[in-house]
Amino acid sequence: MREFSLPALYEVPADGNLTDIVRRNAAQHPDVAVIARKVGGAWQDVTATAFLAEVHAAAKGLIASGVQPGDRVGLMSRTRYEWTLLDFAIWSAGAVTVPVYETSSPEQIQWILSDSGATACVVELDTHSAAVESVREQLPALKHVWQIEGGAIEELGRAGKDISDAAVDERSSLAKADDPATIVYTSGTTGRPKGCVLTHRSFFAECGNIVERLRPLFRTGECSVLLFLPLAHVFGRLVQIAPMMAPIKLGMVPDIKQLTDELASFRPTLILGVPRVFEKVYNSARAKAQADGKGKIFDKAADTAIAYSRALDTPAGPSLGLKIKYKTFDKLVYSKLRAVLGGRGEYAISGGAPLGERLGHFFRGIGFTVLEGYGLTESCAATAFNPWDRTKIGTVGQPLPGSVIRIADDGEVLLHGEHLFKGYWNNEAATAEALTDGWFHTGDIGTLDEDGYLRITGRKKEIIVTAGGKNVAPAVIEDRIRAHALVAECMVVGDGRPFVGALVTIDEEFLGRWAEEHGKPAGSTAASLAGDADLNAAIQAAVDDGNAAVSKAESVRKFRILSSQFTEETGHLTPSLKLKRNVVAKDFAGEIEAIYAK
Repeated sequence: MREFSLPALYEVPADGNLTDIVRRNAAQHPDVAVIARKVGGAWQDVTATAFLAEVHAAAKGLIASGVQPGDRVGLMSRTRYEWTLLDFAIWSAGAVTVPVYETSSPEQIQWILSDSGATACVVELDTHSAAVESVREQLPALKHVWQIEGGAIEELGRAGKDISDAAVDERSSLAKADDPATIVYTSGTTGRPKGCVLTHRSFFAECGNIVERLRPLFRTGECSVLLFLPLAHVFGRLVQIAPMMAPIKLGMVPDIKQLTDELASFRPTLILGVPRVFEKVYNSARAKAQADGKGKIFDKAADTAIAYSRALDTPAGPSLGLKIKYKTFDKLVYSKLRAVLGGRGEYAISGGAPLGERLGHFFRGIGFTVLEGYGLTESCAATAFNPWDRTKIGTVGQPLPGSVIRIADDGEVLLHGEHLFKGYWNNEAATAEALTDGWFHTGDIGTLDEDGYLRITGRKKEIIVTAGGKNVAPAVIEDRIRAHALVAECMVVGDGRPFVGALVTIDEEFLGRWAEEHGKPAGSTAASLAGDADLNAAIQAAVDDGNAAVSKAESVRKFRILSSQFTEETGHLTPSLKLKRNVVAKDFAGEIEAIYAK
């Protein structure tokens, strides 16, 4: 199939904007908890009425401080209650939010605030304030910088005490559906980040159709979602706005290291995350079982869950014997895993990278279905996702209702719909290259099956062509190798080379446990275990598993284990954890050459 579309389930209000959501919630669901915040270590509900009042108080402060309609306001913070509060306050002041990753360098901050022409910025911590101040002379348009931990919310409240409710109402109603709501800067695997202009229409079309298609997951007064993704990323923004539209209760975690504890205390019914989170849940559970001497039981339980899930997709369904085994393991293993995920949820939505069929079947098999989706900043997050009642594991689902997916002659995935971005800020050339007659060229390669389910098989610019002329899409094998507990990152190489190779970094969290189990010295590192036969054998097993997903010509023949990590700080990963392949290739040119040395 070359093209597939679904009818819209939600009609975007032509004269509305995102501030309508908080006003509607206060009017229709005044006492419903739409958000929860951590106060003194405990979750405290914030009703729709209370949230609207806080949003308006902050908006008044912005107006009093001179923020004008259409002004861009930077927002640099970890994921926390104030981020969402300020996002809606900026819109209520008639302005446009410009997210900045809280891990950004001063140079990146300067580029984003300068390119967007931001007149004000809210940061979270002293370190953020210092970073902005270090480039302040290069930001002539920037008039105000407030700090959340320095009392920004209270300061804005005091500044706006003389601004009337009517003034806020007037400002709130200025933006229409096709006006910019935010400028989200792409992480930029190459070159400087580009600012994607996303309108109020983009978010209405995106979140409204997702909520309607997944309505059982968004039941007001019953459902809740815990947000731990960065709000500077468009996927995090989706997780913020969709629950507000429903509305269901939204909680936030600023540090992903706290995720396990917060899942247990917040107990969400829905989780939205990236594959690495679900890989960690599986790998941690398996490692714990092995440490407790129950590794074989866990592996049998995992195989049973996968087999059970696969059987659900067959006409006959699971056999009686499989059902009996499943019931036994549900009590011994699966129920405990669901408890780790909060104990109340049955579904998660995953995006950002492929989850992998085996892991998809594992989670559905334990009673926690992960609905895979696919999207980009330019498509306002999800442009395809698996419906809760018709999941096809291994695909990223069907198009967002009201949108179209087309596969071009060269296999590129093209998109059309109201959710698409308006263009790149201050970059007409890049906009013209990406948008042709209303179709967005994603740069990704994919296929559509007979039911309109999309599979992403690679990325045009990342296709490797070996010396023998074989085209290799790295993502397929990289994702399989990276699923191994010991592997942190993997990058396939081989462009113009006689065969495919790979650079592998080691997950430090699991290395210590693995080293202890295999009799290695305490405090072992990837560097100290260079050349270790057991470690090489373990990574070879991961590579073998990856090779099973591709043809012999595409398989990894040799690999190199690196002693260092690919991180955002080292410049090898974007803030959304995508590999900067050109940077890795340059910095590890010697290691790549060693793969091909005679």
